[in-house]
Amino acid sequence: MAQCVQSVQELVQDSFVPMVAVLCSEEAERVTRKNNLNFAELLRPFCRLTSEGHIRDPNNQVQVVKNLRICVNNVVTSPNAASAAQRRLLNEVVSLCQPQEGAATNVITAGDYDLNFSDHSVKASVPWYSAWRQTLSEVSTSKHYTATTPWFEAYRENFLQSMAASEHEFLNHYLACLLVVSSTETVPVEQFLKLSQEQHRIQHSGDYTNPKWFIPNTLKYYVLLHDMGEGGEQRAESVYEDMKQRYGHQGCYLLKVNSRSFSAEDDEQMPDPWSQYLHRSNLQNQEEEDAAVNSGPVENKASAAEVDSSPTTDKDGAPTSLEPHPLQLDTALCAEHPEPKKGAREPESLVGAAGSHGACLTLNDHDHIRQFIQEFTFRGLLPHIEKNIRQLNDQLVSRKGLSRSLFTATKKWFGGGKVPEKGVSEPKSTCGLLYPPEAPELQIRKMADLCFLVQHYELAYSCYHTAKKDFLSDQAMLYAAGALEMAAVSAFLQAGAPRPYPTHYMDTAIQTYRDVCKNMVLAERCALLSAEILKSQAKYSEAATLLIKMTSEDSDLRSALLLEQAAHCFINMRNPMVRKFAFHMILAGHRFSKAGQRRHALRCYCQAMQVYKERGWSLAEDHIHFTIGRQSFTLSQPEKAVTAFRQILTNDSRQTATQQGAFLREYLYVYKSVVGGDEDRLPQLPLPCIHSSATRVYFGHERRLAQGEKQAATHVSLDQEYDQDLAAMWGHLEEQLVAAANRGVVPASFQPTQCCLNSQTDNLRCPLAVAEEPIIVEVMFRNPLKVPLALSNLALLWKFTAEGVTPSEEVTGEAITNEEDLTEGVSGRHCAIKAPPPRSLTRFLLTQTDNVVTTQIILEFLLCPEETKMARLQLLPHRTGQLSIVGVVYNLAAAPCGETAPSCEGQQAMDFMVVRGRQDLKIQGPRLNQTKEDKMLVRHGVDRRLDPIITPPMPLMEVFFLQFPTALLCGEIRKAYVEFCNVSAVALCGLRVASTHPDFFTFGSRAPTPLTPVSPASAENCSAYKTTTRQPGSVASEMLVSAGDFSPLSGVMEIPIDGSTLLPGESTQLPLWLRGPDHEGVHEINFLFYYQSTEKGMKISHRVLRHTVFICASRSLSVQASACRSSVPPHQRLDDKSTGGSLVFVDVENVNTSEAGVREFHIVQVSSSSQHWCLHKCINPANDRDCKLGSRERAKLCFRATRCQRPAASDAAEEYTFADVNLGNEQIISSSTPCGDFFFRGCLSPESQRGGGTASRTSSSSRIQEDKAADISNIVKKCNELDLNIIVIWKAHVVEDNKQLILEGQLHVALQTIGKEVTSLTPKEEAQEMVLLKFKPEAPAPVAPPSAELSQLIKTNLHYPETHSHPFVQESLCVVPVTLTLSNCSSAPVDVLIDLRHKSPSPESVEVHSSFTWVGRTQYKLQLEPQEVLCVTLRACFLQAGVYNLNTLRVFAKLTQQGAVCEADSQQAASPALIIINNA
Repeated sequence: MAQCVQSVQELVQDSFVPMVAVLCSEEAERVTRKNNLNFAELLRPFCRLTSEGHIRDPNNQVQVVKNLRICVNNVVTSPNAASAAQRRLLNEVVSLCQPQEGAATNVITAGDYDLNFSDHSVKASVPWYSAWRQTLSEVSTSKHYTATTPWFEAYRENFLQSMAASEHEFLNHYLACLLVVSSTETVPVEQFLKLSQEQHRIQHSGDYTNPKWFIPNTLKYYVLLHDMGEGGEQRAESVYEDMKQRYGHQGCYLLKVNSRSFSAEDDEQMPDPWSQYLHRSNLQNQEEEDAAVNSGPVENKASAAEVDSSPTTDKDGAPTSLEPHPLQLDTALCAEHPEPKKGAREPESLVGAAGSHGACLTLNDHDHIRQFIQEFTFRGLLPHIEKNIRQLNDQLVSRKGLSRSLFTATKKWFGGGKVPEKGVSEPKSTCGLLYPPEAPELQIRKMADLCFLVQHYELAYSCYHTAKKDFLSDQAMLYAAGALEMAAVSAFLQAGAPRPYPTHYMDTAIQTYRDVCKNMVLAERCALLSAEILKSQAKYSEAATLLIKMTSEDSDLRSALLLEQAAHCFINMRNPMVRKFAFHMILAGHRFSKAGQRRHALRCYCQAMQVYKERGWSLAEDHIHFTIGRQSFTLSQPEKAVTAFRQILTNDSRQTATQQGAFLREYLYVYKSVVGGDEDRLPQLPLPCIHSSATRVYFGHERRLAQGEKQAATHVSLDQEYDQDLAAMWGHLEEQLVAAANRGVVPASFQPTQCCLNSQTDNLRCPLAVAEEPIIVEVMFRNPLKVPLALSNLALLWKFTAEGVTPSEEVTGEAITNEEDLTEGVSGRHCAIKAPPPRSLTRFLLTQTDNVVTTQIILEFLLCPEETKMARLQLLPHRTGQLSIVGVVYNLAAAPCGETAPSCEGQQAMDFMVVRGRQDLKIQGPRLNQTKEDKMLVRHGVDRRLDPIITPPMPLMEVFFLQFPTALLCGEIRKAYVEFCNVSAVALCGLRVASTHPDFFTFGSRAPTPLTPVSPASAENCSAYKTTTRQPGSVASEMLVSAGDFSPLSGVMEIPIDGSTLLPGESTQLPLWLRGPDHEGVHEINFLFYYQSTEKGMKISHRVLRHTVFICASRSLSVQASACRSSVPPHQRLDDKSTGGSLVFVDVENVNTSEAGVREFHIVQVSSSSQHWCLHKCINPANDRDCKLGSRERAKLCFRATRCQRPAASDAAEEYTFADVNLGNEQIISSSTPCGDFFFRGCLSPESQRGGGTASRTSSSSRIQEDKAADISNIVKKCNELDLNIIVIWKAHVVEDNKQLILEGQLHVALQTIGKEVTSLTPKEEAQEMVLLKFKPEAPAPVAPPSAELSQLIKTNLHYPETHSHPFVQESLCVVPVTLTLSNCSSAPVDVLIDLRHKSPSPESVEVHSSFTWVGRTQYKLQLEPQEVLCVTLRACFLQAGVYNLNTLRVFAKLTQQGAVCEADSQQAASPALIIINNA
């Protein structure tokens, strides 16, 4: 239970005190009324004794009476028919007693809420405590919670003091009567006699049931009241002397009051000890005092206070009657400050205005009153009680003889036996048994009550215990219950606790009162006392059980208070039961609400909410929040009500759709009642939920769709998902463009352009937006409810600070916001966006915010149940400055179920349930994780995506593509068109483009077009190539071009527009040649267009436009090429190109799968491009010149290549020779666009250039290190270099839509080395075989001279006659001259050794006759200079006719000053040199 101000012993002692009646004369009442008090009220603050009293028990033992308090009341003789008024008074007492706001009490803080229990009770070792340890950790204050419950204490005190006297007990019966007469009476003694006779008549005539008197010989104490302000003190003394002679000095007293006059010391403030007592005065005291004042000492009518404060009741209420339900409409209770009905008086008004009590009394008068009470108690009351205790004891002792024994024996003979003490058997009668006043059982009870009142608890317990047995034996259950109750209390109050507290006595008493006697008032008193006693013994569980059992439907107020105290018991246990505490607080709040105590109900629910909050009990939270909202709204606390309803709607509720709809309607109603159209600032709305981190911001116009045949650039769209890898790729392309525009240097301030910002982009800096270009904010709304939500007039809320303010503005740099416009003029503003405004709204629309930023408003936005939906809201800034997007503003309504969108009629019907509010967009930046502090703490960076800086207008370009394909054959050439449009008011320049596939497209070259006529077939078929008519089979046509005439070999390409500038509104269209990728599959090709403003110094240095296309590439042809040296000597090739050179073999295969409808391919031309070599002539048979390849067919072409003959002034590093060998009647000019462009962008790509650079660096490094083996390799490679690029141009016939189309394309292969085959298709990589892991590096193998490559240094040829006739008959020896030609193919001196002694063991020489020999020198040692050709004349001697192989000699070669020697290639690999010797 809650903490009490007084101890349990003090509570019980103050609940049962000696009762003293007061009878005053009219004159005495007049004297006391000068102080706005009657005589009983005058004595009340001084009724507690400050000193100890003593009495002697029947055993003549002295008993000390400590801290005794007496109760003085006026005599009221009216019947006790004020039970309804008593209940009303109790309700009013509880209502007026409210907790102080923010009172600092002993409170435990549990997380975000406060719980009431002492810190010494937080002792728990059970597993539950470990989970709630934080809940029970801190002591704090709470505005909802206090450690004490003063309303319960006030209720308990008034309840105990207002209990009516009962016949079965004497504790509330009057022991004495004060007879008060004024000294101004003519004959005071006669007035005393009249009052004495009146008291005797009231007690003994039998005409009055009230008040109850303890014993027949009631103590009469005579008080002479003297008014010091009226003088006559001597007369008063003489009268008092007469009274002492008549009544004895212990039976009378002279009380002097009113020593202070009004004129003297008016400014002096006297203490007012009566206020607190009068403020808590109960109904019975009001009745007594008014009866004494209004009716006089003779006529005891109902007091005015009783009449005024007691409403008319339907029936006379006994203590067990039920009160009317507190929620009836005619109740006069108010939750906060109940207003009494007409005629009722507030407690302080019963005796006068506050602060005017005791105005005629001085501090000496206070002491006189205090002394009077002590004199009366010590000399009158206590001796009177002591005497009656002795008399009752003597009577009981005398009756223990024959009569008592006979009485007991009679009951035994006639079946009356004892019953168990702890249980109640079936009673013969419930509470109808009444004892006569002289019954011995009642005498025992009287003696017990007298002993209890004077704190002789041991003797009282003995008497109660004896009376209890007698009552139970007589089945007098009401009397037995009272004896059990007081026996238990006496046992508890005994000093030293000789016996334990008999809890079963109290349980039996409560059960008897409640179930047998049907007296809930006595049962409640018993439960209150027992619960306090159990609490003092730390038996909180038993106390809580007892209090819960006492709850019933007959009194909501009592049940609420007891449930609240039971909840406190649970929280004060050794192991606090927080959930039981919260549960019973909810029950208490419910009963408080039924009793009309709405403030207490709200407090209970708030305390319970602190426990249930964020613990996973969503249904309980919803119920509590809903109740708190309703109670707060009823108590005129709409802000708290709105907050409570917000909690219901924002949490993930598990309620049904119907219940959620009810919650929503309740919230809308309360919210609209709060706002009422008078709110200046839009409040926050809880629905729908906004995922602020998912907010995306897009700068610029949305992408335009395709217009007819035009296909717009894809750029950036809100429909695209963000990809980190793609963003890095676009940033790399933009960095290349910026470097190209700034002479290869990227500025330090460069930041990649971000058109769309989200949670994954870099938002540390304020983004840059452009004036007159829209800003689109995509907000993610989520409806957490199972009912639809209808949002209307949805718009963005922003704040703008101008960069340069105008002089008309009063405050420089003043922030402009559209909150006021959106709050007041919603209906008109959306008209400005959606439709032309009516005339009546024209003035409204021309506001300041329209000139700054135009706000788009969405008229209707429906959210289905549990739906997540995006809303794209647009702003159009008109001025430069800083713009901050604060949040969103909208109207919220509950959409009708079953409709996809609310109709106009439905919208009008729901207007009364539509509220307007806002939600702020607060985006938390990424968590910081750089420093140690960041890692230890939770810190977040800034996110400025909603704070754009508005910059001056910039150029805006749109790009459209015409005739752009989606599918191409590998190597196919297609001509498309691209259109550039400047849709802004600013000119643009510096147009460039970068791509991930620079070899995919070209805008053409700056090379001059040859003045050759275009063939008719080319014009008819709209060929992408430039062709001319030429007969096949002729020598190749050569043309020398410069690489600088074509686009640079990089990923950035300048777009050739006229004048390099696009003016506002201007557009231009350029041809764009495309070439299908060399590999089949789907290829993603990205373009990034770059442009700048013609104005310099802009905050935005450049702008970019993205475009992504997907090209599906299908197979076309596969080209394989190889080259070998020609055997014709070089000195014979100089004069005739048709003989000698290198041979080039080209194999072309149709690998198309016919998916594109390709019937056949035609090889129309083979061209070459090189700085050193060129194709000279096709040496295929004449019937194979026109190559047509069907599916999977292969063609083999053979060409002779020669070295280029270029002028001496030409720069070999920059110029290329293009040679075209046409196989048909048309020649395609390969050196022009697009053939030449794709050659330079494909074959001479940056990858090949990087590879060459690597090789050169390697050779340079080798020369520095003087690595001889590397030098040999370099020389050999240079010897075998060919550097010939082959371009195979083809055409294909395709049937599409019953139309035959001609496709054309080109494939590239690069012949770099003689004897090495290359292909246009990259072979598929095979899986590598598993190899053993080597944990130790192997020693590098020694570099061996490449003998196979060295054999290519020298080229040999034998020249001899094919046949020779010789007359062997005449001359036996035939000598034939043979010429050996040696050619140095390298660029270094070579030493040659010719050995003629060798006879070849090759299998070819076995079949021919070998009987010949070389005559003359058998060895020649020669040195050939670089590229030198040397002829050596040899002689072969034959002995007979036959066929001989002359290729038997061996030629060895080595580089000069090198040790490696290798045999020349002609000796091993060349075909046999056969000569026929005939006999003439």
